[in-house]
Amino acid sequence: MKESTRALIWRQVRESRREFGRGWQLLLRRGPSQIQFWFIALAVGIAAGFAAVAFREGITWLQGALYAAPDIRQIHSHARTLPWWWLMSVPILGGLAVGLILGRLTPDHRVRSVGDVIEGAALRKGRVELKEGIASTAASLITLSSGGSTGREGPVVHVAGLISTWVSDRIQADGIAGRDLLGCAVAAAVSASFNAPIAGALFALEVVLRHFAVHAFAPIAIASVAGTVVSRLAFGNVTEFTLTPSSSVSFYVELPAFLLLGLMSGLVAVVLMRSIFFADDFASHLQARYRIPSVLRPALAGAVLGAIAIAFPHIIGVGYETTAKALRAEIPFLSVVIFVAVKIAAVAVTMAGRMGGGVFSPSLMIGALSGLAFGMVATSLVPQYSGTGELYALAGMGAVAAAVLGAPISTTMIVFELTGDWQTGLVVMVAVSLSTALASRMVDRSFFLTQLEHRGVHLAAGPQAYLLSIYSAAVIMRSKDSPRAAPEEACRTLVEKGISITPDTTLEVALPMFDESGQTFLPIVAASADGGPPELMGALFQVDALKAMNRALSETAAEEHS
Repeated sequence: MKESTRALIWRQVRESRREFGRGWQLLLRRGPSQIQFWFIALAVGIAAGFAAVAFREGITWLQGALYAAPDIRQIHSHARTLPWWWLMSVPILGGLAVGLILGRLTPDHRVRSVGDVIEGAALRKGRVELKEGIASTAASLITLSSGGSTGREGPVVHVAGLISTWVSDRIQADGIAGRDLLGCAVAAAVSASFNAPIAGALFALEVVLRHFAVHAFAPIAIASVAGTVVSRLAFGNVTEFTLTPSSSVSFYVELPAFLLLGLMSGLVAVVLMRSIFFADDFASHLQARYRIPSVLRPALAGAVLGAIAIAFPHIIGVGYETTAKALRAEIPFLSVVIFVAVKIAAVAVTMAGRMGGGVFSPSLMIGALSGLAFGMVATSLVPQYSGTGELYALAGMGAVAAAVLGAPISTTMIVFELTGDWQTGLVVMVAVSLSTALASRMVDRSFFLTQLEHRGVHLAAGPQAYLLSIYSAAVIMRSKDSPRAAPEEACRTLVEKGISITPDTTLEVALPMFDESGQTFLPIVAASADGGPPELMGALFQVDALKAMNRALSETAAEEHS
């Protein structure tokens, strides 16, 4: 009997569902193939691109509402027309909202940002915290809309990390696949945020994954392009800043000036970074001394920012209006110098108040202003051999940002793509290379790695340092029932001498103890449930610890060179 059309359709639907189910189970058991992974990377890139666009639009809407600004691209000029109490109250209310959000949804009242994404890539198989990340996104959105003096790239990168983490958990991705998906999401988010596809891909590789493995490049490039397409559909193919057509350089003769600019920019970047860390430590000291509730810390920082904004409204938000004016050399010299100092103070206050946001956009603004100030001096001293002040502002913008991010390659590309000017690449590269080389020796490589170092996460020294913190003694130990266990009597003798570790002791702590004690194994003890003497669980042998370390280093090297 001939099958009806309706029955045929339903049979095809059922077979398709069964095939999809078998494919999904195979994906979960074996992981995605290369082609499948590229499609997943494309989907992640599109999602991250839309998230970046939504975050940017959210800032536009909320900042426009809070400051009654008809065009937030001119927010600094508009803020000058507002009464002082308005400029004062908006960041205070924003800080209160941030404090409440972080107080309820994060255990440490801390906003997650790029540093946490880097940590997730290195230590958590490409995953970031979900609940804390969502809270941080909301806090950063409010901060950037209510007068916080930070940037939007940090929150956008972490939002991308949330998306890739969710996908990685759904497909049960291993460490390599999870890290690659994280790189894809970050690349798409940066590309969508700045309309910079090349820089987005390089940023993910250089800053987040911290390697340029060939296997990761294709999916990251696909995701980066997808994020850019989403951005251009939303905002058009436009550059963030527009340079004057007279930007030119007197080649060779003028290059020494850009070498000096690079060194100066490196020092400015170090001042910015150290100001942030000093302000954070000082704020924590004051909070502890006067017993200030953590929920009020962002509001107090908001009060300080509001007071600064009354006299210097250019500190409000991302700061692209002032950056654009610096790139067009439309600010007088004395104002430029003052703006640099005030902006550094405002960024430090915002970060110390735990209000949220990133450091890339502020570093662009500070760099452009610093470069312009240097250029004004240089061109006035030897005008016959000098280009324009705008060119120095452009080079300074890239040099300070590169030193802060510790990412000379991707930052150079971002500057090119933000401005659309590819003719001045030589001077930008000269300034960026020297600023990064100088600043990296005065901090732990970059702002993000120094930030992690302050939390006890040692990524700056490389995998030989941070991989030790991944493995605990419980994973590698030989239990006391093992055929190759350490002699129980010898273990108890060492415990009596105070030579022992707990199951959660990491190799970072345990390996130096082998050298200090001269032992080939360390007893592992755990607290007794009834409050009696510690219970002997087994022992960690030095040879087992070294084998685990060697395997970890081999796997990392294989991933980075694949």
